[in-house]
Amino acid sequence: MFNELLETNSKFDITSKSIFSTEDDSFTSRSVAALLAKSGVPDFHKRVADNYLIVKKIFKFQACMSRISNVEKSLLEKYDFNTLEFTTMKQMHSELELLKKWSVSDEAETKKDADSIFLIRVKELKYLESSSYASISNEIYNGYKALQQYLREISNYQTARNMKTF
Repeated sequence: MFNELLETNSKFDITSKSIFSTEDDSFTSRSVAALLAKSGVPDFHKRVADNYLIVKKIFKFQACMSRISNVEKSLLEKYDFNTLEFTTMKQMHSELELLKKWSVSDEAETKKDADSIFLIRVKELKYLESSSYASISNEIYNGYKALQQYLREISNYQTARNMKTF
């Protein structure tokens, strides 16, 4: 039976199309971010995303944000994560999925590290935005776009209409 399904649906490629796409659409990174944002987002991630978007709307990150410290960088290296400017979109999507799982973990140390790593990622994103993405060395490393989209998708203040009522 499984072989029959594969033969009849051989033109269906799960990696190239979204369920919600039409024939002309392709599966985009925005679709992945939307799917990540809709599946069990921890409250901590939502609070950080709300804070990020409110500060971005009000201050637009005009003040220079500091880079991450050596202690924060060593925490990223402990879990074999690159810094944000050297992270691809695929790496960021898998990292966000891991951080979501770890944030709801029963182990206190894992949960604490996951929340710290998420804060480090947002801090790195703020720095990249304040420096006008000058430290991005290659167009392949665009994991920051995935993080931006994830934060927009999970925030309660993702649209301009919501921001005006705030």
